[in-house]
Amino acid sequence: MSTVHTRRITGLETEFGITSVLDSHRRLGPDEVARHLFAPVVEEHRSSNIYWPNASRVYLDVGAHPEYATAECDSLHQLVTYDRVGEVIFNRLAVACEESLARRGVGGRVYLLKNNTDSVGNSYGCHENYLVGREMPLKALSAQLLPFLVTRQLICGAGKVSVPSPGSPNENFGPGFCLSQRADHVWEGVSSATTRSRPIINTRDEPHADSSLYRRLHVIVGDSNMSETTTALKVGSTLLVLEMIEAGVELPDFELSNEIRSIREIARDLTGAAPLELRDGRTVTALEIQRAFHSAAAEWLTRREAEGTGTPDDQLADVLDLWGRVLDCFGTGDFSAVDTEIDWVIKKKLLDAVAERNGLEITDPRIAQIDLTYHDINPERGLFRLLVRRGAARTLVDPQAVEAATRQAPATTRAAVRGRFLAAARASSRTTTVDWTRLKVNGEGGGELLLPDPFLVTSPEIEAGLDDLLTVLAESPA
Repeated sequence: MSTVHTRRITGLETEFGITSVLDSHRRLGPDEVARHLFAPVVEEHRSSNIYWPNASRVYLDVGAHPEYATAECDSLHQLVTYDRVGEVIFNRLAVACEESLARRGVGGRVYLLKNNTDSVGNSYGCHENYLVGREMPLKALSAQLLPFLVTRQLICGAGKVSVPSPGSPNENFGPGFCLSQRADHVWEGVSSATTRSRPIINTRDEPHADSSLYRRLHVIVGDSNMSETTTALKVGSTLLVLEMIEAGVELPDFELSNEIRSIREIARDLTGAAPLELRDGRTVTALEIQRAFHSAAAEWLTRREAEGTGTPDDQLADVLDLWGRVLDCFGTGDFSAVDTEIDWVIKKKLLDAVAERNGLEITDPRIAQIDLTYHDINPERGLFRLLVRRGAARTLVDPQAVEAATRQAPATTRAAVRGRFLAAARASSRTTTVDWTRLKVNGEGGGELLLPDPFLVTSPEIEAGLDDLLTVLAESPA
């Protein structure tokens, strides 16, 4: 039996959609809006790619997408907290951007959306990163994990109104509500590509850790979730499945004959009962696949041996409970038991109510606008945050913990070391270089500290190396 790394969680990367509605006659394109958004970051750091004081990465990605990558996290609720921080950081930058534009006589609003598709069909992602043992062959891991990931949208999709344009690859499906926003935008099961031929699992081997011990499993098929409970279910259920695979638990063989066709069909099947063809000729439903994984996870949790750190069993027990309740809803067709906890259910309930009250068809532009506004990260405008205030959407983590996490790095991973270095670097005139595994003071008399273990917070070597770097930084105050 392989070693089970119960501290496998490392982080989430979220790309935000960006647009603006201005009072002036000229509309700013995404590139211009993003440039204004990042202006204070560039002014302070001379770069649009930085590490925030909480040791997370904030940067402008290809396609003018603001992106936030959480610092390394080693437990589920910690990760949900730091994922929420990304919304807080970028909302504050958006508000500052609006104020800056107003001072220049350009009034209006800047919108940042935590979703996965724009109005012209482009897609941007929410990438999940998990550490797995290097001894686990990626091909075997992928074969067991893909059926789970393809069907996982039943329990954690963000939901989307889909109105395919004529001539699009999905024209034959017609307009309707989809479980997942990303399902239509993946083209391979496993690949090293990320945009040209977007896969479910990206195989680019960048562990950002000791490569002799770890590989980074880079899952890029998931939706960006507004709901904290859905985020916890998405990551927590995947964590349980990875633990089982790595421990050698025998799981049912559900290798699909065509993952890409299946993922699109499942997205449009709100019953979970459509037959899917397996490579061995059998047929199975998405609901049956999820029930099999859930049943195996329930048994695994009874004998899971946590290392004393990482995600505790009680957090995973909550995941298992919500996972089972969602699957039970598919059996009855009544989702009221989870209509404050699961993104696609919350959104569909809202859209259905608006459509019924106003006599709207699903193709009405007002429905599409509500769909988008659900993902607005501005707490004063976004519909999801409005639902939270009304008690129609549950939260999971303490808002005060989220606020503290905008400034403080996670205390249980190497991010804590990076956070100490970043604080000293801000008070110094020395130039520095920071990435996930390295802290460096540049120039004469500088130095470098390598951090290959994501979960090592302190050691004599780390403390000695960090003290040397902090001394150099202190000798050159800004």
